[in-house]
Amino acid sequence: MPTVGCRCWFWIIFLFLATTTQLLAADWQPVKGRLMTRWAKEVSPDNVHPEYPRPQMVRTDWLNLNGLWEYAIRAKDAPPPVDYDGKILVPFPIESALSGVMKPVGPERRLWYRRKVDVPTSWQGKRVLLHIGACDWETRIRVNGKLVGEHRGGYDPFTFDITNALRPSGLQEFVLSVWDPTDAGYQPRGKQVRKPHGIWYTSVTGIWRTIWLEPVPQTSIRRFVVVPDVDRSEVRLKVEIAGKGTGYTIEASFWKPNEAEKGRPASTVTARLGTGPDTDGKTGVALKASLPWAADWLWSPESPHLIPFTLSLLDGNGRKVDSVQSYVGMRKISLGKDEQGVVRLFLNNRPLFHFGPLDQGYWPDGLYTSPTDAALRYDIEITKKLGFNMARKHVKVEPDRWYYWCDRLGLLVWQDMPSGDRFTSRNGPDIERSPESARQFKRELQRVIDSLRNHPCIVTWVPFNEGWGQSDTAHITQWIKEYDPTRLVDSASGWVDRGVGDVHDIHAYPGPAAPPNEDRRAAVLGEFGGLGLPLAGHTWQDKKNWGYRSFSNRESLTAAYLRLIDRLRPLKRAGLAAAVYTQTTDVEIEVNGLMTYDRAVIKMPVDKIAKANRTMYGD
Repeated sequence: MPTVGCRCWFWIIFLFLATTTQLLAADWQPVKGRLMTRWAKEVSPDNVHPEYPRPQMVRTDWLNLNGLWEYAIRAKDAPPPVDYDGKILVPFPIESALSGVMKPVGPERRLWYRRKVDVPTSWQGKRVLLHIGACDWETRIRVNGKLVGEHRGGYDPFTFDITNALRPSGLQEFVLSVWDPTDAGYQPRGKQVRKPHGIWYTSVTGIWRTIWLEPVPQTSIRRFVVVPDVDRSEVRLKVEIAGKGTGYTIEASFWKPNEAEKGRPASTVTARLGTGPDTDGKTGVALKASLPWAADWLWSPESPHLIPFTLSLLDGNGRKVDSVQSYVGMRKISLGKDEQGVVRLFLNNRPLFHFGPLDQGYWPDGLYTSPTDAALRYDIEITKKLGFNMARKHVKVEPDRWYYWCDRLGLLVWQDMPSGDRFTSRNGPDIERSPESARQFKRELQRVIDSLRNHPCIVTWVPFNEGWGQSDTAHITQWIKEYDPTRLVDSASGWVDRGVGDVHDIHAYPGPAAPPNEDRRAAVLGEFGGLGLPLAGHTWQDKKNWGYRSFSNRESLTAAYLRLIDRLRPLKRAGLAAAVYTQTTDVEIEVNGLMTYDRAVIKMPVDKIAKANRTMYGD
């Protein structure tokens, strides 16, 4: 009898779990979109971007809030909804197929999210932080009915301390409301429009990166900046602390890349905090670590060595209060002159031609959000396999893990600031932004730099593209160079050069072409190519696809591409320092990608293209 009873309970539990899983799956199904990637089938409510979202500041304890939330779309000024419209799979934007909704919102309406969360009881006594990787554009957050924060910006991560809004026990209710004017507003928005056409793509509203909770001690490490100094074999750290208290010490321990799993660090440095917090309730410390062995572990596309380190916060008795794991890439990006006196881009004090694709970062099933982390990595792997050493991330900012994979795999990144507001003409003056628009642009630009500046892969900031939103160019360029002197600035990619920044960047389709050599700036071809080939079964729409130049088969496309590279080589010899080919993938009706939009087909022979591409920067 006991055996039979056990078997009965087994089947009861099995049937319960099976039924629960089926009900959960029934709450969400991807909408049948125009085109899906092969990774879409791996997405489910209990397996959606489960990876730790912040690889450069890792703590072991966290709670992923990706998954099913309730959603509602209401008039912009309507009160909070009582009843919701259905379920949405976060972090996919509501306009995407993988959200399970695929509906537009628009500037006249507001998007609402709601979810109840059971916060672990083991977190009691700690501060609880709510992290949102990105939410486009204006976000308000309430926890248990209490407003915990507001944020404006579609591309920068933000955090709120929600500790005081939490109940002592039981489920906690999270409600987010999001308003996004898209192309009806002045804010940075990249290629998003309400009515997609040509080179303009589907808009994105709401959460589109991982949302998560994290417990931290009452006094904790808030953030840090790490700056490698290749010439001195040093690393400089600036660490900011959250919370009050005195007598704390920061300890930084570094390991050689091949000894990361061993217990003893190769170098350790400590510094004591000040006597208390400043007027903002923050306190910080600066450290400098000498790493004489680091010269053997420089970061480059050929050898992307990453040096692991741990930051620990110690109290007055030497006890570890908080700890985060991170890494640094020892690399130096600078301008210099080659043996012929031509200005070049230098990496680790050696000239290196930067060559890579324009990368839009769009997905047919997830729009701004890749279906999986493996999909995110795949784009970078293919870029490397095709023989490129860089990518220009075009008017979009990716999740932290995209840059992590660039760090790990060795891909230089030119990072655009997403464009917004109005255009200036090719020969016109800078636009005059409204004071509100100017403040918002600079605020978001600073936050983007802050969120990404520790990644060694990023070597160039690009604030403006083809005159779009281009304003106060000289000031913005100088401000970036002072704020982050460790990188180059391409002040204006294409169209409107103001004679400032580290490079003179032109666009030529199909090209190639080069600006004249200068004595203080490098010559750059910021966009060229755009050779198009639609492949049946892999296009956003069956007809009327678009490319700068169109071809009917893969052979003719390959021949045309190789001719472009043949014409690019003499430009490099004459002084061209970098070139960006349009583009990594097809995007919606654009078919000028090296890959189809669904990433199912690489359009040209990988070995042949890689061999040609490597001649641009090889010995």
